Amino acid sequence: MNIFDVLSLIGGLCLFLFGMNQMGQALERRAGNSLQSLLGKLTNNKLVGLLTGLGVTAIIQSSSATTVMVVGFVNSGLMTLRQAINVIMGANVGTTVTAWILSLGGIEGDNLILQLLKPQSFTPVLALIGIVLYMFCKSSKKKDTGMILLGFAVLMFGMDAMTNAVSGLKDVPAFREMFVMFSNPILGVIVGAVLTAIIQSSSASVGILQALSATGQITMGTAIPIIMGQNIGTCITALLSSVGTTKNAKRAALVHLVFNVLGTGICLSVFCLAKEFLVPVLIPAELFESAASHAGIATAHSIFNVACTLILLPMSALLEKLAYRLVPDSKVPETVSELDDRFLATPAVALERCHVLILDMAQIAIKALKDSIGALKNYTEEIAENIREVEDKTDHYEDVIGTYLVKLSSRQLSDQHSAEATKYLKMIGDFERISDHAVNVIESAEELRAKGIAFSGPASVELDKLCEAVNEILDLTLRSFVDNDLTAANTVEPLEQIIDHMKEFMRTQHILRLQQGGCSIEAGFVWSDLLTNLERSSDHCSNIAGCIIDVEEHNMNLHASLRLAKKESEYYREQYKKYVEKYLMQS
Repeated sequence: MNIFDVLSLIGGLCLFLFGMNQMGQALERRAGNSLQSLLGKLTNNKLVGLLTGLGVTAIIQSSSATTVMVVGFVNSGLMTLRQAINVIMGANVGTTVTAWILSLGGIEGDNLILQLLKPQSFTPVLALIGIVLYMFCKSSKKKDTGMILLGFAVLMFGMDAMTNAVSGLKDVPAFREMFVMFSNPILGVIVGAVLTAIIQSSSASVGILQALSATGQITMGTAIPIIMGQNIGTCITALLSSVGTTKNAKRAALVHLVFNVLGTGICLSVFCLAKEFLVPVLIPAELFESAASHAGIATAHSIFNVACTLILLPMSALLEKLAYRLVPDSKVPETVSELDDRFLATPAVALERCHVLILDMAQIAIKALKDSIGALKNYTEEIAENIREVEDKTDHYEDVIGTYLVKLSSRQLSDQHSAEATKYLKMIGDFERISDHAVNVIESAEELRAKGIAFSGPASVELDKLCEAVNEILDLTLRSFVDNDLTAANTVEPLEQIIDHMKEFMRTQHILRLQQGGCSIEAGFVWSDLLTNLERSSDHCSNIAGCIIDVEEHNMNLHASLRLAKKESEYYREQYKKYVEKYLMQS
């Protein structure tokens, strides 16, 4: 093996790791909605949790990514430790899929079907399709599909380059002696763990081992302990991810380590005993001494992970108790992270978490405004205090969610996820401003109460009608957001226009009352503040409904959408006429 082979090996390794990374990220983006669906079905049922972990890992081709996601869910309080344990076990089985895909590189034979199954035969075709999709398609889904194919092609080219580069090592005595040294099972486990910890991917380290098997110097007896060690090394990613998290999240990462260490300990003991006492009586010596192949390594990897899961799955409750022993509860209550940065790597999950928080923000902001309207007649200090608390909470939500969405927007997002992130960024400002107007309205109620101001009879009737219209637009806005109800969203804008007209009409009527001496100047200031706050609240409702419509119509130009709705929509004209009869003709 000369210097050029070493360079080829380094280049092949770089291509292999880069291809695996790009393919994994693209798979994660492409399968975002599937991940949401799978993770949304979590229960304490062991089998469901196991299959969930298996399915997610098989989709995104990374047990490390799945485990980091699990740590994030536990840290956010979305998943219990017991659920996490079952998912982690499933992830260990799901990661074996990658080894089988990589084993295609070891296919030998001149048969036409076997030739077609070789990566060298179909990878160039996949690369061609991938580059066409990536470079010439505008849809982010097609681009991600292209990146998946390109990543896989680069991965397989890197694998092939590594295999060709190391093939000369079969004639190097030092390399042969090194793997004789690795025949010590304990040393093999350590090597596998260290290599995997460095590159933070058991799938990648299994691929490297499969490439090295091309030398013919690696026996199955040497490869099996290395495979066991790789499962321990992959725990480093989850352990690093758990730094600075809640106790339960640390326990989830620790369970991942304990599960793999116990599984390796049990299987390694069985392996050593079988090698010592059952060869050649019950097990042929060739099983351990034969040269490892791509398929042989994939088989060993699968058997080991499935065996560990079957052995330890019934003991998941004991693993949970052990985690609580190793990481005991502290006396100081922990704060649960609302939005975990670990989810940024999986935009679909990150956006779902944002949606949950914005939903809470929307509900409390709209309830606060409705309560403040009610307080104009039935004021209590408790209502006023609660409204101010809600305003502080929505300020916090806007800051936290806005910062998180800006971080998420800097990632490579699909068109759908990018539009959703933009929609949420726009909406949180409007919901926060609605809570601000709630405080302004309650301050007007307090001023009326403190100064003993009362509106005239006609003014009270007009205000009641405006409050009724505002309450209705608030209900429509909340329904449109909660249920993604386009009908409700399209009803908001005509009602908002009516509220604008009501405001102008009421302002004119107030001036006439002032001129006739039917209203005091002091009451007029409060009247003006109320009209302004209620009308501006309806403007924010219009903005929120417009965002919902825009995302559905793949158009983020809000004002263009609203102008089009006014000019061309028959539904808009029908609703506008209905609200004219309901609110204006009775004023």
